Amino acid sequence: MLAIRLPDDVEARLNALAAKTGRTKTFYAREAILEHLDDMEDKYLAINRLENPGKRWTLDEMEQDLDVDR
Repeated sequence: MLAIRLPDDVEARLNALAAKTGRTKTFYAREAILEHLDDMEDKYLAINRLENPGKRWTLDEMEQDLDVDR
């Protein structure tokens, strides 16, 4: 269950859209979240990786670790 507070103007737009289309506000909120969730996850993962970089390997180190002959 999710409850959110929206600015009055956004709430009004959502109400108008729901009334015009016969769909619920919940339908449109769910659609908006599903449409943008992948992008938001990618964005915050990228920010986290930039702020907290892990070990980096050179190509030579990777090839040695994997025992790959060139």
